[in-house]
Amino acid sequence: MLLTITTTRYPATDLGYLLHKHPAKVQSFPFTAGDAHVFYPEATEEKCTAALLLDLDPVKLTRKSSPGSNDFALEPYVNDRPYVASSFMSAAISQAFSSAMNGRCKDKPELVEIAFPFEVSLSVLPVNGGEPLLRNLFEPLGYEVSVQSFPLDTQYPAWGQSRYFQVTLRNTLPLRLLLSQLYVLMPVCDNDKHYFVGEHEIEKLMEKGREWLETHPAKELITRRYLKHLGPLTRQALNIIMKDEDVPGPEKLPAEKIRLHDLRLQTVRDLLLEHNVSSVADMGCGEGKLLKLLMEKNAFSRILGMDVSYHALEIAREKLKLDRLPELQKKRIGLIQGSLAYKDKRLSGFEAATLVEVIEHLDMPRLAVLEKAVFEYARPQLVIITTVNAEYNVKYEALSEGAFRHKDHRFEWTRAEFESWANKVATQFGYTVEFKPLGEYDEAVGAPSQLALFSIVAA
Repeated sequence: MLLTITTTRYPATDLGYLLHKHPAKVQSFPFTAGDAHVFYPEATEEKCTAALLLDLDPVKLTRKSSPGSNDFALEPYVNDRPYVASSFMSAAISQAFSSAMNGRCKDKPELVEIAFPFEVSLSVLPVNGGEPLLRNLFEPLGYEVSVQSFPLDTQYPAWGQSRYFQVTLRNTLPLRLLLSQLYVLMPVCDNDKHYFVGEHEIEKLMEKGREWLETHPAKELITRRYLKHLGPLTRQALNIIMKDEDVPGPEKLPAEKIRLHDLRLQTVRDLLLEHNVSSVADMGCGEGKLLKLLMEKNAFSRILGMDVSYHALEIAREKLKLDRLPELQKKRIGLIQGSLAYKDKRLSGFEAATLVEVIEHLDMPRLAVLEKAVFEYARPQLVIITTVNAEYNVKYEALSEGAFRHKDHRFEWTRAEFESWANKVATQFGYTVEFKPLGEYDEAVGAPSQLALFSIVAA
């Protein structure tokens, strides 16, 4: 697998000083199950490219199987590890570019904190969660993301696209920060690591993510994946990162929702931004996590959170720090207690409404009332609804057949059932609707969650 880093900041050959690697030399390093090579395909004062080539030996890999690896008997022999940018590439970055990643530059120390315009190319990156997840990880950090996907088999287009991408990232930032973010996020994309994960991994995550992870909207997802979903380690790390926030444990939230929660909320927020929405009512806002994401974007000038639970609203109030907000910010957001089982004029006049994992908590008679409350009485131009995908339940080993993911769920729909309901509602109330999967997509059973985007039909 190949990683290239290109800059055009004059003189571009300063990249060689930062990386502690001379552009005129090819340098090689013995590495776990192979070798890493650093060379420069191009090195002029106008443009300089450094390449890190990782050459893994498939035979050596069979002797390096990690704890917790796939139970498939041939997995050490039949895998993609020699061909993709995974945790092996992260380890190679740490070894080959350790001085640069730690912010040391012997000959030109003044370069360490300078933001360079960089273009990074990764061939090829596995992403469990597809392009939406990839963008949700890198775009909040200021990256421009370009991707090329690959089919599972060019002979059989109907099989669909693979989880592999040719990725190009562009950003202007210090090199040490770029390398630290790549180091953390590559194994997060892959959702796997080739080595044992223990408490020392928390220290590495805190060190590499100290300048950006705490404010990243997907910090929970990043932490869980980086620590291979090991509950005790994940909770310990999140307690450090989130500090004053209440970190949900398994007794408070099902594991599936913990992993998907950030992705759901970011997808909803990004759809609202994409449709140039300025006023949003989050119906069933809970403890205000979506509201917090919306508050970070100035595009949303009017935000309302409504929930039936007064306790949840109090938590939301504390997390949003409403009492300490500047007056102009306070005017942007409101919290109200209410129920979608009733017509509520306070919900009228918003361009968009969001219901994230709400409908499955209602029995059918109340769901019918909700339809009228949202689509007939409130009648926003845009409605976004997410719900779990029942077909995906077979992938949860701890879930018995026919059981629901949460004890408060009244139903869980398959993709066909959700689409049938959404199409009926759209037709009845004068909307169009489109659907999106949420989470890691499985060809047989789909994604863990599903999203419906309703748009009002123009008169």
